[in-house]
Amino acid sequence: MFEDLEKINERPEPFQFYTASDLWSDEHTSKQMLSFHLNGAADVSSRNTEFINRSVEWIASVFNIGRVTKIADFGCGPGLYAMRLAKLLANVTGIDFSGRSIEYAKNVADRDQLNIRYVKQNYLEFETEDRFDLVLMIMCDFCALSPTQRKVILSKFHGILKPGGSVLLDVYSLSAFEQREEIATYEVNQLNGFWSPKKYYGFVNTFKYDEEKVVLDKYTIVETERTRTVYNWLQYFAPKNLEKEFIEAGFSIEDLYSDVAGTPYDRKSNEFAIIATRV
Repeated sequence: MFEDLEKINERPEPFQFYTASDLWSDEHTSKQMLSFHLNGAADVSSRNTEFINRSVEWIASVFNIGRVTKIADFGCGPGLYAMRLAKLLANVTGIDFSGRSIEYAKNVADRDQLNIRYVKQNYLEFETEDRFDLVLMIMCDFCALSPTQRKVILSKFHGILKPGGSVLLDVYSLSAFEQREEIATYEVNQLNGFWSPKKYYGFVNTFKYDEEKVVLDKYTIVETERTRTVYNWLQYFAPKNLEKEFIEAGFSIEDLYSDVAGTPYDRKSNEFAIIATRV
């Protein structure tokens, strides 16, 4: 038992383990995540409905979205952005490795006769001959990637964009990093049964890595039949660090905002968004 508790409380190296696919492909947790996506009043898996509507309106204005616009939505989830952009006549491709979310999105697209191609795949492995005007990665997905994975995804963005094409994504700021604290908690059926339909014991250990500006929420789920660990990594950025990664990947930086709805940049904001252009 002591050795088990030692393992639960063990601090890994930054981005040592990658378990994102476990969260989104598990039958029970993927159902929970989809319900969060579709809760228009909450900011959990997706932003709330009012924000998404404002965000799409702003994106449409800034990027002149219309019939000839080709958009790739990385981490599209159930298509909350994709369907709205398709209704503006854009040609949209959505990529996500949650089968449950993609199935929901496809059903909505078929019902509403929207011009959307959905791809069930880890976007780090996505390949296409298509070339796009705009790449989106919204809800701070970029923060969940390791430095190596971020290089891969930025190279992929560069390869699938037309010359002069743009990337819009958002990240967590250093202001948000300062608000995080290390903590260890334990609870029966943690998060109101989020992790399993059966009884379980849930442990969460939050670790901060001050030098790297990374936070890990490490979830250990103990059930009768199995014990599993889910690692939720988040990288926090200063604008200069994010800009450096984009410039090294062959992009020029156009603008910074506090969010993907065009709110003017404020260094105290917990998030910020970047528009970068393929050089």
